[in-house]
Formats: sequence, C-alpha cells, structure tokens
Amino acid sequence: MARREFPHFEAVSAMVPVEGGGYHAAIAVKALVMGGAPRFHKVLDGQVFKSAIAADEAACAELERLQGVNEDGELVF
Repeated sequence: MARREFPHFEAVSAMVPVEGGGYHAAIAVKALVMGGAPRFHKVLDGQVFKSAIAADEAACAELERLQGVNEDGELVF
C-alpha cells in the first residue's frame, strides 16, 4: 500500500473485489481535515487482477502517475 498527500486530500493505493473473483486496482481518496469515509476510484478500467497483491501493485503505479486531486475529490492524471 502506498500513500500520497495532496492539498486537502490524501490518496492511498487500494483494491476492490470483483464479483466472481479477482480485484480491480483502485485509489482511495479522503479529505485531510474533515476525514470521513474514503471514496474509492477504480483505475485501469477493464483490468481484473487475480490477487489482491497484484491489484495493489498496479494501484501503486497509478498513484505515482497521479498529478493531484481536485476540489471535488476526483483524481487528476
């Protein structure tokens, strides 16, 4: 798992289970000040990874590419 801070938000690599097996790579975003539940953004649309570790590794790579998080909590590449 990798983590990056941006103005007002933190972004963390994550994975989301796929119904029927496998995982999507994802990036979870949460406000730094207000906290609350993270919002999960699936990345690498259409790709399903066999293991949670593989999905997290892919999410870590996408987190490195991430340019920021906008004021609405959306990913900016």
